[in-house]
Amino acid sequence: MRNPLYVLLSVVLIDAIGIALIMPVLPSLLHVLVGSGGDNSFHLGALMAVYALMQFLFAPILGSLSDRWGRRPVLLLSLAGAAVDYLLMAWAPHLAWLYAGRLIAGLLGANMAVASAYITDITPEEQRAARFGQMGAMMGIGFIAGPVLGGLLGEWSLRAPFLFAAVLNGLNFLVGWRVLPDSRERPAGQHPASTPLQLNAFASLHRLHGTPGLLLLVGVFGVVALAGQLPGTIWILYGQDHFGWSTWIAGLSLATYGLCHALAQAFAIGPLVQRLGELRALLVGLFCDALGMLLLAFATQGWMPFALLPLFAAGGLSQPALQSMITRHVDDAHQGELQGTLASIMSLIGVGGPLVATALFSFSRQHWGGMVWAMGAAVYLLALPLLQRYRRSAAAGRGAGTLGDF
Repeated sequence: MRNPLYVLLSVVLIDAIGIALIMPVLPSLLHVLVGSGGDNSFHLGALMAVYALMQFLFAPILGSLSDRWGRRPVLLLSLAGAAVDYLLMAWAPHLAWLYAGRLIAGLLGANMAVASAYITDITPEEQRAARFGQMGAMMGIGFIAGPVLGGLLGEWSLRAPFLFAAVLNGLNFLVGWRVLPDSRERPAGQHPASTPLQLNAFASLHRLHGTPGLLLLVGVFGVVALAGQLPGTIWILYGQDHFGWSTWIAGLSLATYGLCHALAQAFAIGPLVQRLGELRALLVGLFCDALGMLLLAFATQGWMPFALLPLFAAGGLSQPALQSMITRHVDDAHQGELQGTLASIMSLIGVGGPLVATALFSFSRQHWGGMVWAMGAAVYLLALPLLQRYRRSAAAGRGAGTLGDF
């Protein structure tokens, strides 16, 4: 268990379980705190937006600090912040406590960014896509177990899943503190200085202009993140509204998706990337996810989304391949800042993404219910010109990609 990779994967797994634990009961807890006359859906979206906004502002800062002081202390700080967040939500007597918890979690929530940077530190370039796939598999397993545990605990008490999530993050902290070494040990006095410019989310985004190939790939990353807001926000809403899913069927769909996703990430990503190359693997993933959304737009029976889950799982091929390509454009000394910037972009999209997704859902259900999924598939078309320009840039020697990938 002292192998840093195994420790990191266990940290990601427990973190994902903690996140998924509260998903089945958070709407019910909001109903208790807000009351039957309040707008629970508004507060659910607002809590997601507050967390995403704080992530946007502070993830690059924590990533930059991890470049300076090491991955381990920043990761431990993030895990401690998550435990505090869940405790506040578990004991919340008023709605304001939930918002306070989300503010703290967003401010200190650099788990995935720092874990990704750590894995980049300890993994050769040719193996990074497979390692990122293993991280995705741990998240998939977490999203299988989390909703089931959360639902069972929620039957006993609405507060219990939050307390259990706090305990899990406390255990995560202890595991990291006891057995996780730092991947960037330096002699005393050798830490690079972090200027005020570096500790700024907008400055991190601005520096992408210095590397054209990187900027194009980050644009693709933004497109993938934008399209990913759709199923993450309205999957359950659409299933219950369009197919009449019960709560049990809705939870089963999430668990089945997590299983398909975990299997694909754990066993298919590495071999497929090695065989196809990173760029082709990325294109296959984008195509599968877009096709899944398009077919879902025309689905008429409740079992059909289940039949499409393997296609969506294959769509998960795009993220590890894309992350691996992006890491090639940044030296080892700035991988933390890079991963923090990616988390910041994801969070910035996460501020408005759920609100836009629910608005599209409300609009489309009055006309053609599947239109929202067709529009989601169309979003992926935005990635094609960016990838074409990246290919030309790399072929001309201005990108850092490997021509063998094309």
